[in-house]
Amino acid sequence: MRWSDFSKLIKFRLTFLVVFSASISFLIGSKVNGEIVWKNWALLIIGGFLVTGAANGFNEIIEKDLDKLMLRTADRPLPSGRMTNGQALVLSLFMGIAGTYILGHLNLTTGYLSVFSIFLYAFIYTPAKRKSPVAVFIGAIPGALPPLIGYVAAHPKIDYIALVLFGIQFVWQFPHFWAIAWVLDDDYKLAGFRLLPSGKRDATSAAITFLFTLILVPVSLLPTYYNFGGLYVGAVSLLCSFAFLYFAFNLLLKQDISSAKKLMYSSFFYLPIVQLALLFDFVGK
Repeated sequence: MRWSDFSKLIKFRLTFLVVFSASISFLIGSKVNGEIVWKNWALLIIGGFLVTGAANGFNEIIEKDLDKLMLRTADRPLPSGRMTNGQALVLSLFMGIAGTYILGHLNLTTGYLSVFSIFLYAFIYTPAKRKSPVAVFIGAIPGALPPLIGYVAAHPKIDYIALVLFGIQFVWQFPHFWAIAWVLDDDYKLAGFRLLPSGKRDATSAAITFLFTLILVPVSLLPTYYNFGGLYVGAVSLLCSFAFLYFAFNLLLKQDISSAKKLMYSSFFYLPIVQLALLFDFVGK
């Protein structure tokens, strides 16, 4: 088995972003806790990588025949035949068990959340993608769990800070994912996926995307409102949110793929900038 095939099975870039988000939240939780245990930070990264890789592996096993239909996914190892279902299943089970054990070793809450994230993403969200656009709401829950898992791994209590970190990533996912769905809608429809709010590229989908981007503005200010993020965190969050909102408004006006791509690319920058601003604020305290 080649590294490139394993990388595609676990969706390496997506897995990296998930682990990055969790690691930032771990450091924030560590500051709340009063100390950073770097050994646990390393265990979180390893365990988070394995759990996320397992969820993505199960997702690709389930969607193997659908991936054959889409240009974007036809070259993945399972639909292309370079890897068998059995090989992918063994790898995914190993990663899931090992990752859950490592995260559960940090504390039981982290372990339970990791199992829940695998189950919800792979076995609820994945089949729901062909049923209804509501699948995006289901998928937003496991998609927002990494910062919660990272925080709880360091500070084993789901407090208001943990919920705010979860909430920011939860709301962010809607414009992020709908922008991707707008760009890839033709490809998605080849596999029967219904992911845009109205099921197609139209004013309704653009308006709902804009609405959720608008909701993100006050949500991003919650760290400052609850006084665990300083004024500069609020300023950075507000600036990023308004820039994000501008691209969402542009999609509402033009309703074209070019505008959706700009919104999609802006979403890639939004989350890490806001999370890093919050982390640096905690480090400076």
